[in-house]
Amino acid sequence: MVSYMDYTSPSTQYTYDVNQSPLFIKDNQNYINVLGVKQLNTLENVSLLDIFLSTNNVVEPHYHQNAAELVYCISGSATVSILNPFTKKIMNYTITPGQVANVPQGWWHYEIALVDNTHLLAIFDAPTPEVILGSDILKFTPANIMSHTYCLDENQWNQVIAPVKPSTYIGPYNDCNQGSEISPDRYVSQQYQQPTPQYIPPYYPTPYVPNFLRYW
Repeated sequence: MVSYMDYTSPSTQYTYDVNQSPLFIKDNQNYINVLGVKQLNTLENVSLLDIFLSTNNVVEPHYHQNAAELVYCISGSATVSILNPFTKKIMNYTITPGQVANVPQGWWHYEIALVDNTHLLAIFDAPTPEVILGSDILKFTPANIMSHTYCLDENQWNQVIAPVKPSTYIGPYNDCNQGSEISPDRYVSQQYQQPTPQYIPPYYPTPYVPNFLRYW
């Protein structure tokens, strides 16, 4: 419990319909609902995103500056890709119903649905899931800064990012004419494999008994 909450007040909320709280809607198969302290005022350090995706749709690259994220697969299948800032490598974890992938706070990541009717639950250890989106970074960082910093042609950079829409959330866009799809098998084959744990028998040290100790 928290000291600032009046648990006897009629305005205190103990239940909420997450279906009534859309964060982003691409279409009727790809959308995200949100539950945080703004929706349910008795929440403390927990919030969630209810994510629905069809095949090859991507929750765009992003990071959460205020929380870690536990991604739980309810139905379908998705690959959760995480950039490890220490190894500088992308780790790909394919999850199916009942499986989870954990994204530490502030780590760059994204999710791609491998099949239709994929349903993910993203759980956060914060009352509101704050986010920095890749589309916003691309769109709002001045082109002259990008070109100067990374030795790019500014006009070409502007052309490259022209199709990017702020706060994309779920891509690709419905009007995208790229004409290519990402093969789900590609993500399965690149999945980061955890080493198989080996059984290590417990070690029970022999108690040290000094030579001079007598037993009576």
